[in-house]
Formats: sequence, C-alpha cells, structure tokens
Amino acid sequence: MAAVTRLNLLGWPDVTEPDLPEQFRIRQAKRERLLAEGRDPYPVTVPRTHTLAQIRAAHPELPADTQTGDVVGVAGRVVFSRNSGKLCFATLQDGDGTHLQAMISLAGVGAEALEAWKADVDLGDIVFVHGEVISSKRGELSVMADSWAMASKALRPLPVAHKDMSEESRVRQRYVDLIVRPEAREVARTRIAVVRAVRSALERRGFLEVETPMLQTQAGGAAARPFVTYSNALDADLFLRIAPELFLKRCVVGGLDKVFELNRNFRNEGADSTHSPEFSMLETYQAYGDYSDSARVTREVIQEVANEAFGTRQVSLPDGSLYDLDGEWPSLQMYPSLSEALGEEITPDTPAEHLWAIVDRLELEVARDRGFGHGKLVEELWEHTVGDTLWEPTFVRDFPVETTPLTRQHRSQPGVTEKWDLYVRGFELATGYSELVDPVVQRERFAAQALAAAAGDDEAMQLDEDFLAAMEYAMPPTTGTGMGIDRLLMALTGLSIRDTVLFPIVRRHGN
Repeated sequence: MAAVTRLNLLGWPDVTEPDLPEQFRIRQAKRERLLAEGRDPYPVTVPRTHTLAQIRAAHPELPADTQTGDVVGVAGRVVFSRNSGKLCFATLQDGDGTHLQAMISLAGVGAEALEAWKADVDLGDIVFVHGEVISSKRGELSVMADSWAMASKALRPLPVAHKDMSEESRVRQRYVDLIVRPEAREVARTRIAVVRAVRSALERRGFLEVETPMLQTQAGGAAARPFVTYSNALDADLFLRIAPELFLKRCVVGGLDKVFELNRNFRNEGADSTHSPEFSMLETYQAYGDYSDSARVTREVIQEVANEAFGTRQVSLPDGSLYDLDGEWPSLQMYPSLSEALGEEITPDTPAEHLWAIVDRLELEVARDRGFGHGKLVEELWEHTVGDTLWEPTFVRDFPVETTPLTRQHRSQPGVTEKWDLYVRGFELATGYSELVDPVVQRERFAAQALAAAAGDDEAMQLDEDFLAAMEYAMPPTTGTGMGIDRLLMALTGLSIRDTVLFPIVRRHGN
C-alpha cells in the first residue's frame, strides 16, 4: 500500500515522507536549515532601490566590460542560474517581466556568501542583490553583487522552461502562468487598459459612474438563472445580481440622466468558451435617446477603446486573421435575415409549432421542456443560422416582443421591439434597447413572464413591484446598453473567455 502523506498540526507535509515530491522535500529542508541558522527565508522587506526596468532604462547601451559606479539594490525571481567555482550567474525577473543578470563572485561577496548562494538558491526563489551596475565581458547588463539575501524561498519548482503548461494548468494555477508566460502578464495589463479606456470614453460623454446592489431581494434585469444565498439578518433569500438594469433605471427616474456601471454580474448557468458564471459587465442608460443613439455610442466607445488600448482599429488575432473596427458598422433585422437563411418567410405571426418543426429539421438541440414559445425559438434559430456567421461587427435589430420584456415596442413594426445586439466574430458582444417606460405595459410584460416561468422557463423574470412603483413616477424616454467586458477582450484579442479573466471559475479537483 502506498504511504499516506502525514500532516503536522499546521497542515505541512512531513519532509521525511518518501512519497512527497523530491523537489519539495529538498526545498522545505533548505527552508528549515535557513531558519535554524537564524537567516529568515521570508524577511519582512528588503531594501530595494530600483526595479529591473529602471536599471535597464538608466543604462540602455552600456559597452561591454564597463563599470558604472552606480550602486543599487534589486530584487527578482531567479529564472535561470549557472554556478561555477568563483562566479555564479543568475537571471532575475521582476513583476513586469523585465530580466536582469546578477553576478555573485568570490571577490564581491566573499567565500561564505558565495557558498550560501550555491547551497540555498533554487530556481523560483526571490532574491535581493546589492551591488554595482556593470556590463559583463560579453556585454550583458548586470549587477555585480557585494551582498545578497533571500527575499522569499520557493518550495515548489517552476514548470520546465521548454515545456508549455496545459490550458487547464494555466487556468488552475494562474499565478504560475503569470510567472512563466509573458503573454499572461500582457493580457492582465491589457484588460486594465481596456477597462480604463471604457470609463474614460463614457466620462467624456457626460456619463456618471454609479454603484448598485450586488445582493438583491429579487433577481431581475435579464433572462437568466440566479445564484441564491440566505441572509440571517433579514431571514430571507437574497440573489447575486444577474444584471444592474432595474436599479440603474431607478437612477434615471431620479434624475441621473446619463449613468453607467462597470462591475460583476453572476448567472447560475454553464461555462464555455464565451460564457462564465461570474463576469464583468458594462451597462449604460441615457435619457432622451433611443436604440439608434445607444448603438452609435457603443460603436464609438469600442473604437476609442481600440485606439487607446491597442493604438489601432485594425484588430489582429492570434490565428493571423484581421477585421476592421473603423467607420460605420452594418446592421440587419432579425426576422428578414432569418427568413433569408431558412429560405422561407418567418414573421412575428409564425406559429411556434412551425418553428419547432424547423428546429427538428435542422436537428438543433433545444429542450422542449423549457416552455419555449415563438420568441425564444426565433432567437435560437437565428443564432444557429445567422449569428454564428457574423465576423465583422454587425448590429442585429428588432427582436421578438416576448423575449425582451423591458424593451419598447417598435414604433412602426408590430410584433417586434426596438432592441439591437452587436455581433463580432460569431458571438454577441453587446446589446441595446429603446427602454420601455410605460409602467402599465411593463406590468403586463412582467405578467407574461410569470406565465412563462409557470410553463417551465427558469430564465423568466419576476414581477418587481418596487421597480414598477419607480416607473410610475415617470421615467423619461431612455436608451440602455449592456456589454460584457470579458467578451470585449475576446473580440479585441482573439482569446477565450477563460484567458481574459485572471482567475476564472474552475471545477474543484475530485469533482
């Protein structure tokens, strides 16, 4: 029988246990030895004076075999090490991925410190090096140490340099991915640049950023299944929000004419290449505008984000393909485009039974027990026959009434609402509406949603009396938009949703 790893009272593996990984045992033993010798492997701080990038910026073209006289203190993770008799070389890497060579010599640090380096330092350790900035005989910018110290001892080894981490490992151990892969660090920085650019673009247009509740007494604002928790203080169920929409509309009722929120939403649904149960969402609301206005603002914001974060509106993807965000974007209508794709006319009056027959003919996987009616079936058919084919940015307009209960009826076309979705690279990136502001019609729409829920639609919205009360104080004509920030990163980088999120939800080991 294989030995069972013993745990001490603090949960640490016993370093003498034979089935513990060899590298872990060796490194843990070094840690214990350092402590026994009175040398803290995890000091409170180290006297760093410069980042590695600052050293490189200060000495961009130093001739070979040059001494600068500049004495610095640097810190970094050891990602390469070569030890010889009287001189050791190490490549240090700091937080932004900059590399710099450290040289630890017998003449510089003395015999005891040199031998300690050889005995104590492993790849992955974070070390502090104090010394003079020089260039080596081969012209490599370096710090020639006069002293060094352990800044943090790594107990686990880094992945082998020439072997790529699997996608699953990168997601589960993003901290390791960030250490070893410059691309991962670049995505993290790009995400922040995109978020900053989105906020700036909206603020330039006079939008006010607000914060609305994450925990709500009713889940509303979108067709989705919520996460449920329980409040001991209130003795009631609470819901992680699926959307901030109904609270942002309350802001508009209250006189905040142009508002936005960029924050997290949560939906208790599946995870795949374009969906995550937890995701970042932008929602905007503008009084005295319609869905054409919000489409224009959305296009302009995305174009400005591309300029600010990437320096161009020409998007280059990892597979070598390109698409252009510049200029006006085309639009099409849902019913006419679906009719063209199917080769027969589909209208708001087409019976659900006929749509089910088309679903069966196309062999689409649509669950019959979910209570889907005309509107849901139209959207499912459109998604499979048209949506997946839209590569260039395209606005899709005028959706079925029953699937958009918070949206205004189209001003001239019966049976549809003034809603658009923005598609890029075959997936939905954003959505926008001419908002429904008539409280009587809104109550009727909520009632229809309640019937859909009773028929088995677990994504149908609940009736929200407080929101209806707010609308009854008169909500001005309004347009609203929603855009997934994770999906915006996908559209601009070509990455999967799990690569655009630092720490996505993953299934626990053993489940």
